[in-house]
Amino acid sequence: MSEFWLHPALILGLGGLLLPLVPARLQRAYLLLVPLLTFGRALSLAQGTFGMVDFLGWTLVFGRVDTLSALFGYIMSLMAVIGTLYGAHVREKAQHLASWLYVAGALGVIYAGDFLTLFVFWELMAFSSVFLIWFRRRPQSLAAGFRYLLVHVVGGLALLAGIILHGGANGGGLAFDAFDVASMTPAAWLVLTGFLLNAAVPPLHAWLPDAYGEGTFNGSVFLCAFTTKTAVYALVRGFPGLDLLVPLGVVMSLYGVVYAVLENDARRLLAYHIISQVGYMVAGVGIGTEMALNGACAHAFAHILYKALLFMGAGAVLHMTGQSKFTALGGLYRKMPLTFWLTLVGGLSISAFPLTSGFVSKSMVVAGAFESHLLWAGFLLNLASVGTFLHTGLKVPYFIWFGERHASDETWNRAADPPWNMRVAMMVAAALCFFIGCYTPYLYNMLPFPVTYHPYSAYHLSETLQLLLATGLGFALLIEKLKPEAKIALDLDWVYRKAAPVFARLARGPIQGLDTWVGELYRNSGLAGLVTSARHIGRFDHRVIDGAVDGLAAAVRACGGRLRALQRGQVQESLLLAFALAVAVALGFLLLRGVLR
Repeated sequence: MSEFWLHPALILGLGGLLLPLVPARLQRAYLLLVPLLTFGRALSLAQGTFGMVDFLGWTLVFGRVDTLSALFGYIMSLMAVIGTLYGAHVREKAQHLASWLYVAGALGVIYAGDFLTLFVFWELMAFSSVFLIWFRRRPQSLAAGFRYLLVHVVGGLALLAGIILHGGANGGGLAFDAFDVASMTPAAWLVLTGFLLNAAVPPLHAWLPDAYGEGTFNGSVFLCAFTTKTAVYALVRGFPGLDLLVPLGVVMSLYGVVYAVLENDARRLLAYHIISQVGYMVAGVGIGTEMALNGACAHAFAHILYKALLFMGAGAVLHMTGQSKFTALGGLYRKMPLTFWLTLVGGLSISAFPLTSGFVSKSMVVAGAFESHLLWAGFLLNLASVGTFLHTGLKVPYFIWFGERHASDETWNRAADPPWNMRVAMMVAAALCFFIGCYTPYLYNMLPFPVTYHPYSAYHLSETLQLLLATGLGFALLIEKLKPEAKIALDLDWVYRKAAPVFARLARGPIQGLDTWVGELYRNSGLAGLVTSARHIGRFDHRVIDGAVDGLAAAVRACGGRLRALQRGQVQESLLLAFALAVAVALGFLLLRGVLR
């Protein structure tokens, strides 16, 4: 075991466990202190391998710190500060505990140097984050949480099976290093499946909009930032250059945009755009060049901030009005102007507007595709960015804050800009979106490979502005066609939504009937035969076994009686003679030894 190493996740975990003991008057200060200490610890980590523990013949590595893990640890611990500040006015301590354990799980995965440690923290993420859905306390949230948990348990089992096979094939070695993507083994495919499910790669994606749309107003801010980006980190670490990831990522980027067109719920729309944006990162990992991997990491960094800002804006609307559907909102600018402007920054950033973080990160992946002569991938990723601006940059702000008012009088009267801590958290995220877009060395210097990319070229600026202007014109012309409708879009979650009740009916009906029939059959035939056999065995035991044992006992008792008669004579004399002989031999030996000396 190596010397003690203070893991950033340990600060959050212990801080969360001690939170119930903190007095109410000190709670807000404590809520800010713990994530700030975590962020400070992440900043202070030196590169190297730390926190090594020998466990049952394996060496667990809790602290592998290099440029890749340092980048993701930095942004995730920073997001813990912003997310906690956003929900600091929430009095229910269990919500903050679940959030911190969730982030602690993500940080544990980021710094893990072996698969066993990774798996433990991977499951901690799943089992803690589900409470961020359940704490909304709606029937829909309860059901969505169970679906979320069951899907992630399946993904965890696939990951565990791959880890076991991988360890067996490597003589028990469980180091978390890159797989040989040129010759994928069954173990590698299973591990990849676990990673892809958390990355929400279609067809393993439906859990994400299902769950994130049902989380609490502040819980979904954490959810949108950690699970998918932790999976992106794992893909960068384990499967760089896997060709299959390129088409999967491109499909993701387009799939999320298409479903966002159909969505009436603002947070579900934003959730579908998570799938789209993570598609860029997955494609970058598949391309596998230094440019593309830098792009995947940079876009993950930027995405955590601007997507959190978007979810904070939608969460503020939900928190203040109780509504998140476009058909129940509209015209809120007069009531929530600051929330609009801050949310708009997130919409411009995700659309890769110049001077924002998305402009300097997303384009690196596209440039990596063209650099690798994957023209089809580059053009389709650019096409997906058009849909992103259309729906997240234009549709979301317009139909919530402008457009026709659909809000009821109750909703309208409740509407107002949110509490100060929510506004400050949104301001911090918005400022970082602009700062990253204007001062690229801040992000580029943290990337795992040297950066030679310059986003503010005349070609890139003109191309981006043309796409954005054309998209804006299309929105203005088609605004009537893009009006939200109170409809439900069927996705692949329809399969397990419908399959679950069918399975429940089967379990209550035919399966329960079969189980009852087998039980009766066992009771009437199998159990009766067992009782008969027990009777025969009992007779055998009584007549044969007991008879033999009792007979042997009688013989031993008779022999003892005969020996008892000898106790006053020959036996005592024999023992006395034996003892005297032993004493004589011992004395003779001692005398002889003295003479020889």
